[in-house]
Amino acid sequence: MISSLLLAAACGNGSQGSQQSDKLEGRGPITFATGKDDGSGLNPRIVEEWNRTHPQEPVRLVELPASGDDQRQQMIQNAQTKSDAFTVLDLDNVWMSEFAANRWISPLPKEQFDTSKFLRPNLETAEYRGRLFAVPHGSDGAMLYFRKDLLAKAGVAPPRTWSEVQQACAKVLALPEAGGMSCYTGQFEKYEGMVANFAEAVHSAGGEIVGADGKPHVNTPEAERGLDFLVEGFRSGMIPKEAIAFKEAESRNAFQDGKLVFTRWWPAQWASLSKTDGSSSVAGKFDVAPLPGLSGPGVSSLGGHNLAISAYGKNKATALDFIKFRTSEQQQKFALDVGASAPSLASVYDDPALQAKYPYLPVLKESITHAEPRPRVINYGEVTQAIQDEAYRALTGAKSSQQALADMQGRLEQLSRP
Repeated sequence: MISSLLLAAACGNGSQGSQQSDKLEGRGPITFATGKDDGSGLNPRIVEEWNRTHPQEPVRLVELPASGDDQRQQMIQNAQTKSDAFTVLDLDNVWMSEFAANRWISPLPKEQFDTSKFLRPNLETAEYRGRLFAVPHGSDGAMLYFRKDLLAKAGVAPPRTWSEVQQACAKVLALPEAGGMSCYTGQFEKYEGMVANFAEAVHSAGGEIVGADGKPHVNTPEAERGLDFLVEGFRSGMIPKEAIAFKEAESRNAFQDGKLVFTRWWPAQWASLSKTDGSSSVAGKFDVAPLPGLSGPGVSSLGGHNLAISAYGKNKATALDFIKFRTSEQQQKFALDVGASAPSLASVYDDPALQAKYPYLPVLKESITHAEPRPRVINYGEVTQAIQDEAYRALTGAKSSQQALADMQGRLEQLSRP
């Protein structure tokens, strides 16, 4: 859903004054701007493979900071100064409306891509007002990681609802083997990951943040029930108090060190948890299930990244071919193997050999298929800040859920005024 929320401001850097053009012409060297490598070496290896077979049209990798907020800022900076320093942009799917509405990226020829092969939720994030502005190269959906060994010993099945999570924890934590453990965590530090967790709680309770009419609808009983689940979790101790400072790494480490029965995380956690080099105390002892919700399976926030072409970049014909290369089935399988990157093509999830190697793929596909995007708005930076501020105040007890949502609604309404 596209909102009328206003555009956030940003500043610029890089070589300036390039002419904006939507013509996908020109061949030769290009740059690929993406986030800092996570240690897997995935992007350098993909670029190396391209350059090996395209010596006249080399790609230079431009690594931006690890922080998504900082990546977005540098890309906006590049566009506002009309710089040609970046050619292909690796965009978080929540930034798409902002970049497309401002024509910082060029529309792509939809007829040159078999869009029917992509998971529909991801493809929708790459479209703006009926036009294709990017192509998904990766997806993401959250799953519930759980200690299958302890659940089996306690005689409980993976929970499908929030109340079943509480019931399961009561039984598991009574086991001698569970001494010192806590029940559940997600990511609750005041940053973008917390927005994903908050949105999942709201959507899993039947609520929404921005409605189909493009207006905020977060001050509702449904949204309050969702936020209350998290607030009460902290209050009761179901969620350990230290989780208020958890980002991805902290929540992974807590589960990996055997301190939690359940955690909400993305698929990239699977590889770290499965290591048998002594770094993980839960290798072979965990599994995944769909996120739980109020009265049944929950709703994940939709993650993923899309590849777009800067409106000010040069050699856009080469850039288009590089996007086709990077989003191909072969490269998505390679990204899954090397970087634990969730694919955006349905065929990769349905490959029996890959399912045997990565047994979480069916659960992940279900998560993504039923996922909801975070607000698709053209000033996402300001919108996410308002959500972070108010949700965090509720989680820390500075405000009631009701007051926090009322204040969030007011701030989002202000942002939606022309």
